[in-house]
Amino acid sequence: MSDQATYDFGFNDTHAATIAALAHREFGLKFEPAKNHLIYTRLTRRLRALRMKDFGDYCAFMQSDAGAEERTQLLSALTTNVTQFFREKHHFDFLANEIMPALLQRGPGQNRLRFWSAACSSGQEPYSLAMTIASKLPVGAAQDIKILASDIDPQILITARKGLYTAEDAGGIPDHLRAQYTKAAPGDYVAMDQALRKMIAFRELNLIADWPMRGSFDLIMCRNVAIYFDKPTQEVLWQKFADKLPLGAHLMIGHSERVTGDAKSAFKAVGQTIYK
Repeated sequence: MSDQATYDFGFNDTHAATIAALAHREFGLKFEPAKNHLIYTRLTRRLRALRMKDFGDYCAFMQSDAGAEERTQLLSALTTNVTQFFREKHHFDFLANEIMPALLQRGPGQNRLRFWSAACSSGQEPYSLAMTIASKLPVGAAQDIKILASDIDPQILITARKGLYTAEDAGGIPDHLRAQYTKAAPGDYVAMDQALRKMIAFRELNLIADWPMRGSFDLIMCRNVAIYFDKPTQEVLWQKFADKLPLGAHLMIGHSERVTGDAKSAFKAVGQTIYK
């Protein structure tokens, strides 16, 4: 580590390597040595919160049985939960104009629709999914619709489950959907419609661990998550998604991501970062 004097809490390259190795082992995250300063700046607040004097104590604590809960806090500190309603709008346009009409044309007994917002963060993505889906349903349609919204961070899921957002955050919702699927709440907040909330099941899930879901999905959204993983982890993730998508189902990923590895042969690009 260059210029050691600029770092408090006794931070050095060994501590950075220990934290990076733990983040990779537990969560699949990849941190090169060039990210050591980011690790330091993101985690000093955790040392202060825990009243620890240096990174040596922190690393020891993180690797102990007592540090299990803190490892989740580390994940929250090292990753950026950047999300907004209808982010990458072309995905939702494709869902509304291409995917939903095809799903609704399926024959009798085919009314089961399943969607997955992987790494849903504070909930804007699954609620955007729910609004798009609901807006395309014929009046009185008897559809069995569920959206799985998963994230590894239990703290961010608390926010997501509330379905309560500032008016500024809700500004990204198209006016006609906002009028139909939200309502004003005290303190200049906007609340998601109860019917939308019933469509969504928020669950804690580590994408690189075993998945408990047995069924398949008509659409999986996993956007701007794989960029945190190294290439082998990405390729495993793409294949796991492929295994959960039957013929004709879709995968949507982030604007800087691409499906690679063996899973590439299972998908056909049908739009900007949209695979079938």
